[in-house]
Amino acid sequence: MNGLFQDVHFAVRQFRKSLGFSAVAVITLALGIGANTAIFSVVNGVLLRPLAFRDADRLVRVWHVPPAKSFPGMTTFSVSAANYLDWERQNQVFEGMAIYSYHGFTFTGTDKPEQVDACAASSGFFSTLGVQPKLGRVFTPEEDQPGRSNVVVLSHRLWQEHFGSNPAVVGQNINLDGQSYLVAGVMPASFQFPDFAQMWTPMAWTDKERAVRGEHHSVVVAHLKPGIDLKQAQAEMNTISSRLEQQYPEDDKGWGAVVVPLHDDMVRDVRPALLLLLGAVAFVLLIASVNVANLALARTFSRQKEIAIRTALGASSARVLRQVLTESILLALVGGALGLTWAHAGVRLITAFLADRLPRSIEVGLDVKVLVFTGLISLATGVLAGVLPALRLSRANVSQSLKEGLGRTDADSSGGRRTRSVLVVVEVALSLILLVGAGLMIRSFQSLHAVNPGFESHNVLTMTPMVSRAKFPEPAQQVRFFQQVLQKVRALPGVESASVIDDIPLDNGGSHQPVAIEGRPLLPMSEQPEVDVRLATEGYMSAMHIPIVRGRDFSETDLAGRPAVVLISESMARQFWPGEDALGKRLTLTFSPEAVREVVGVVGDVKLDGLAQTRPSATLYVPLAQVSAPVNGKWHSFPMTLVVRSASSPGGIVSTVSNAVHQVDREIPLRDILTMDEMVANSLTQQRFNTLLLGAFAGLALLLAAVGIYSVLSYSVKRRVREIGIRLALGARLGDVLRMVVFEGMRPTLLGLAIGAGGALALGRLLSGLIFGVKSTDPVTFLAVIALLAVIALLASIIPAYRATKVDPMAALRYE
Repeated sequence: MNGLFQDVHFAVRQFRKSLGFSAVAVITLALGIGANTAIFSVVNGVLLRPLAFRDADRLVRVWHVPPAKSFPGMTTFSVSAANYLDWERQNQVFEGMAIYSYHGFTFTGTDKPEQVDACAASSGFFSTLGVQPKLGRVFTPEEDQPGRSNVVVLSHRLWQEHFGSNPAVVGQNINLDGQSYLVAGVMPASFQFPDFAQMWTPMAWTDKERAVRGEHHSVVVAHLKPGIDLKQAQAEMNTISSRLEQQYPEDDKGWGAVVVPLHDDMVRDVRPALLLLLGAVAFVLLIASVNVANLALARTFSRQKEIAIRTALGASSARVLRQVLTESILLALVGGALGLTWAHAGVRLITAFLADRLPRSIEVGLDVKVLVFTGLISLATGVLAGVLPALRLSRANVSQSLKEGLGRTDADSSGGRRTRSVLVVVEVALSLILLVGAGLMIRSFQSLHAVNPGFESHNVLTMTPMVSRAKFPEPAQQVRFFQQVLQKVRALPGVESASVIDDIPLDNGGSHQPVAIEGRPLLPMSEQPEVDVRLATEGYMSAMHIPIVRGRDFSETDLAGRPAVVLISESMARQFWPGEDALGKRLTLTFSPEAVREVVGVVGDVKLDGLAQTRPSATLYVPLAQVSAPVNGKWHSFPMTLVVRSASSPGGIVSTVSNAVHQVDREIPLRDILTMDEMVANSLTQQRFNTLLLGAFAGLALLLAAVGIYSVLSYSVKRRVREIGIRLALGARLGDVLRMVVFEGMRPTLLGLAIGAGGALALGRLLSGLIFGVKSTDPVTFLAVIALLAVIALLASIIPAYRATKVDPMAALRYE
């Protein structure tokens, strides 16, 4: 232990003598370690840390698997009420099973009505997840019945923000949708599932709703029995699905089930990007380590005489090795400590970018596991950066080193040059791989920005009047409300057109419904083709600048009681009537079989689910005025999004449009007040995050590579002052010296580019699922990156080369 303290003390003295080297090494390592710590903190919180539920590893989601023919490309689907009840009764692998869905309330009884996002859940929801309330109780099976379900459990955040953390609220009644609801309990702050839930209320299905199989609106969560693994649960659900398919072929033919770990299902959207970034920062750390190793190697050769003297006085090779490794590890630990402080800010930045993608029940931060990770990678980095210099010094020829001078002008050994060149090759290769990855992401992001979404987003304002489920008992009342709103909004100055639709593009929502085509064999519902169905009013195509290709738009005469009409997208026309004119064709929506609807217009395709959507959405638009109550279940009113096109920037009409809505009904809260430009930008948040962060890491790698090449050549020129002086004295021209030094820098660079190109091709294949509109082998990206790295390496080589031309031959010869 005493020897270790001596090594540390001596290392500190060495750092004080070489403050420039120490500062560069610490900052370089801090950048690499800090970036790794920040990304690992997010990966740890999102992918590695268990959910804050009892037996979290035994919690799963159970989804429907829809028929591939009706739902091409979709592998999971929401669950119907009747199928869930059969799953619950027939399974032998789950000790608990629950179903939940979204339920919106309007919180009334205050000065300003407010929308509250509730989770309607079956009575076993909380017990399945293994959570207990902080205050009060959860709802009971008896309360999960029609007529007894006016009870809620508050989230911790809602309890704090709306009720001032007052425990007396438990047992009191609050006003939701004009009705009185009992507050049964308050959940702890750690429970935020599902993400949207501000409160929970019983599902309370009626007998009619419990019998519905063909409509899928809910999500199922389950708790595996002890000793039951995922394969056994999946086999059980396959058996039940086959049984239901035979019993109810009209609804369930082709429908399966899939069991997915809850944690994996919650993070599946962000997992690929986080793993990619974790790999990227590992490359950055390798480059930083190689860079410091190169700097340390250069510094090591200047200490050859010092080490030779210590060896001559009895120091063993192991003792020398330990001293040099102690210095590099100490540098890495200091860099790790500095990197840890930077990582804290990095975590906040990353979580801010990914706020909409990360489940709220997942906590991200610097915990013990992250601190251990930082310590381990600091030690590993110190060893990696110090092992080469240490080995070189421990194997140095003592007598030869003692014969040489202090190292100021000693000729550089071929072994030293070769080692440093190899390190430059590694730096350049790793940098090229990262830069190509960043280049592909940038090109992909540019391609997404250039995509035509099928509508014109400029000068369009959107907002959602949050109509609650119980607001309008009849469809005609909801229709009348929105007609009155549109009448007032269209009369506002600066408004060119206005409409409402149930789900706007890029909002990740919408209804998929089966359709039956008149004149064709009637198929069972499970075999009928599905299309995206949207409810809209007249003027929607005008407000969004969606072209009407053939036929007409909806009109004010398309009312209830008049002939039922629809508009369809071009892709739907091609899919259902290839080579024919779709105008005048008739179809029936299976969930609304009371009306046969005529196609009166064909409109342009719209990217509904995202700009990266490659398959056109077969879409059908139904006029809101012809909406009717569902055949199965009870009518519930629902929010619709107001779409307003203005003559100028839509920001100037937000208040006037909001006032127009409240003139019709002051108790309707408004939410999601955004421009369509903002909607488009928000839809690219994940891609923007991937591009920015990978680009930042690639830029850092480029900087480190440039510094590495420059430092190696600067040291080489310094070591070869006498050689260069002799060359000049013997008649070498300045251009010859310049070319010699530049060639020395470019030779390992070109080799690194060749090796890195192979690695970049492999990375491109890994990125293929994350890029859009560009090939993973895009030649433009590869050539641009190779040219960029070559130019940077050339610039890093020219400065030392220029210094070499300034060597005075006589002065260089006098050094000896």
